[in-house]
Amino acid sequence: MQGHVDEKIYDITIIGGGPVGLFASFYAGIRDASTKIIDSLPQLGGQLRELYPEKYIYDVAGFPKVRALDLVHQLTEQAEQYHPAVCLNEKVISVHKRDSDHVFELVTDRNVTHLSRSIIVTAGIGAFTPKSLPAENVERFEGNGVYYYIDDLSKFADTKALVVGGGDSAVDFALMLRRVAKSVTLIHRRDQFRAHEENVKALLASNVDVKTFYELKAVHGDDHITGATIIENRSKETMDIDVDVVIGTLGFSASLGPIMDWGLTIEDNAIVVDTRMGTNIPGVFAAGDIVTYPGKIKLIATGFGEAPTAVNNAKLYLDPESKLHPGHSSSRKS
Repeated sequence: MQGHVDEKIYDITIIGGGPVGLFASFYAGIRDASTKIIDSLPQLGGQLRELYPEKYIYDVAGFPKVRALDLVHQLTEQAEQYHPAVCLNEKVISVHKRDSDHVFELVTDRNVTHLSRSIIVTAGIGAFTPKSLPAENVERFEGNGVYYYIDDLSKFADTKALVVGGGDSAVDFALMLRRVAKSVTLIHRRDQFRAHEENVKALLASNVDVKTFYELKAVHGDDHITGATIIENRSKETMDIDVDVVIGTLGFSASLGPIMDWGLTIEDNAIVVDTRMGTNIPGVFAAGDIVTYPGKIKLIATGFGEAPTAVNNAKLYLDPESKLHPGHSSSRKS
């Protein structure tokens, strides 16, 4: 079947509408570049909006703390000042550069071809799937008592909650839940946490019941969870506790999917970039968690710095006569 071709050729197409993609879109507007965002999710905001809308983020400059969904709203409002085209629920399957005019053809799973003079990939960790809890009866209750993220804090009101894990998400979720739940227990398989130190201090000083060296063995119940069995992994002694909900935070299995077939240099499931945020394909740039380079740190704050670098170098690729650094945004007329 003949696919549809969007005949408009954009200066920059951004693959991924998460925080870094939104900020890149805004900055592309500052550089007077026509911009399109393509994202496979049904709404802008990426992983923050899809998985962690209620989480507080503490490492964004200028915000002592900011709720993820609020940050997404601010970034979206900022980007929309320059009216980017936005295509949601659409995954880019293949990328091809035409020999005739060096325009990129981006074909999506909707059989649509988008045209662009340059590309910035800001697809985060790629396609992500939460790692299931390795315990008895978990699959029975997934989505009905067993969850892997908190998208609506209100549905956990007045529950007895069990959080499993020791990373940032586990600590953040436990601190969030204590505001609405009857009780919160957190178990972690060791006594060292991977979360930010300040958050761990807040957790240990809170009324969350923290049990280290414990793992989840089983969940119990008929139509709903009524309890869980946890096991002390040194003594192998088990303990039954009353819980209504279990939140697993053991991380995600991430895959770059079709991106692996675009001819980009990939290392450790990430796109290799240089100091310009340029890939091995001229005209294709990348920023955010999807990139790797020596010393790379995966933080939103880092991605916010990489986005303008990618945009400015994309602008230079499009117009070699333009300036790499156009001046400070504070010097622009409003």
